[in-house]
Amino acid sequence: MESVDAVVIGAGVVGLAVARELAAAGREVLILEAESHFGTQTSSRNSEVIHAGIYYPTGTLKARLCVQGRAMLYRYCAERGVAHRQVGKVLVAATEDEQPALAKYAHQAAINGVVLEPLDAAGVSRLEPEVTAVSGLWSPSTGIIDSHGLMLALLGDAQARDAMLVVQTPVTGVRVSDRGFELSTGGADPMRLRCRLLINSAGLAAQQVAASIEGLAPHHVPPAHYAKGHYFSLAARSPFTHLVYPMPDEAGLGIHVTLDLAGRCKFGPDVTRWLPAPDYAFEDGLEERFAAAIRRYWPGLPEGALQPDYTGVRPKVSGPGQAAGDFILQGPATHAVAGLVNLFGIESPGLTASLAIAREIAVMLGLNTMVNHD
Repeated sequence: MESVDAVVIGAGVVGLAVARELAAAGREVLILEAESHFGTQTSSRNSEVIHAGIYYPTGTLKARLCVQGRAMLYRYCAERGVAHRQVGKVLVAATEDEQPALAKYAHQAAINGVVLEPLDAAGVSRLEPEVTAVSGLWSPSTGIIDSHGLMLALLGDAQARDAMLVVQTPVTGVRVSDRGFELSTGGADPMRLRCRLLINSAGLAAQQVAASIEGLAPHHVPPAHYAKGHYFSLAARSPFTHLVYPMPDEAGLGIHVTLDLAGRCKFGPDVTRWLPAPDYAFEDGLEERFAAAIRRYWPGLPEGALQPDYTGVRPKVSGPGQAAGDFILQGPATHAVAGLVNLFGIESPGLTASLAIAREIAVMLGLNTMVNHD
């Protein structure tokens, strides 16, 4: 049976960041990916936003790791030449009754250590002339990123320290032994291998992988919930130069204005429905609801200007009607299985927090790395 020091299951942005961290600690790392390419699911079906860390509740991993990860990510992108831009974001209260929600965000941002600047209606208009609002907040540290370029850089760093990526290799079973872990894989070339460290970063399939681990108590595997969101793009040239985030509505956190590095304008995501399993089909009949939500803050949206773009599915650990769940980084201190870390609920701001999550896992496993985090 082949043996390696460490196996990372899942080659999304977080899995690749973890592989880079472990390889930097001198570990022999194998990355196993079920799909035919890295980063094809949550890591590529998102808004590609570098989040400031405004919304997340006090004391959560999301709050701490987003703020830490954002600084690390900007520095990493600059060092490695990953395309990104610190465009900033305008949070807007479109009406007077939305002012309390805006004030709540300002309060939470201050607790999280995120700098925001208050805006009156004229201030919002100066930044985004097309937006109608009674007040707003300016987030200068929000940005956008080429997520594929980021994953390429992380994979390149890991491979430079001899990590190896194997695609189309789903993990079908794991057995805990006194020598670590024995894995069975499927795909065209099934194999068995042994490792000492096992990081389950399988994203949408993390619970499925965890449930297959013989020796892990079932109560350590939380229920899996899948929230589907849609994105529309603007057929015309974007009138916006920054991201624009309205206050929450029945569709979730509100239909946001996001931009990509080519200047293309997108709107979303909504949370259309909760799924029993991931499904990326674009549902019909959503344009009118999107347009109505957008016109609350951009009344000039032209008729017929929205076109269906793509969908994403978020791996959540809380379901509809429940309070939003935090990241779960579940290590030996929780489940008493030496060398095992399960990652559950790594949704937004997982991309922003990816480098900080990887560092957190290294600390959990007692590893010293050569990666510069200063």
